[in-house]
Amino acid sequence: MAEAITTDLPPELSDIELRLGRRVSELRTARGYTQDRLASETGFTKGYLSKIENSKIIPPIGTLIKIAQALHTDLAELLGTETAERSDAICIVRSWERESVVHGEEAFGYDYVALANKRRHKRMEPFIMVFPNEMAHEMRFDHEGEEFLFVTDGKVEFSFMIDGREQQWILSAGDSLYFDSNIPHRGRSIKGESKALVVIFRPPDQADDAPKRPPLTIFGS
Repeated sequence: MAEAITTDLPPELSDIELRLGRRVSELRTARGYTQDRLASETGFTKGYLSKIENSKIIPPIGTLIKIAQALHTDLAELLGTETAERSDAICIVRSWERESVVHGEEAFGYDYVALANKRRHKRMEPFIMVFPNEMAHEMRFDHEGEEFLFVTDGKVEFSFMIDGREQQWILSAGDSLYFDSNIPHRGRSIKGESKALVVIFRPPDQADDAPKRPPLTIFGS
């Protein structure tokens, strides 16, 4: 995953974004990890992780998922969501309880709103995502797990790097996409504001021996 760095952060950071760097540092220390070890586990450089911990940059969701996985936790704990419920088997999040996890200006154009921020220790991370209209061609994201995307508004160009070649699909409202998240990927809006329901799933470790399947499945509306 590219380590795009933005140091001129706007002042209107959410509470979650303001405490993100501190939470990463606290959890890393609690796990007994050095920055060097976390860098080795995630594939990011020590300098990049240092900027995250010192709140010099706000990384995208894919990066946060990789850090959470390396620290054997989930996004709710990593983000320090104060309303998270640790043990309830049922989690209801009212519309007014949604939390903007990362704003588009800091996350390379993507804007994420958490839909299950009150539940911790979950294997699925559901979001509403707003796509940027433009982003650097070399910018792609990858992380362990699987991802489901359902376009609710607009039109999205989704791009993957498969066997060294770029492949693209245009998705309209009502179309859906299921893929292995370790495929380098990115999406951008090509018609006004485009939104999608996104669910990221990380299988348990023992699922590594699961049978092979096609990496991409696309469903039309």
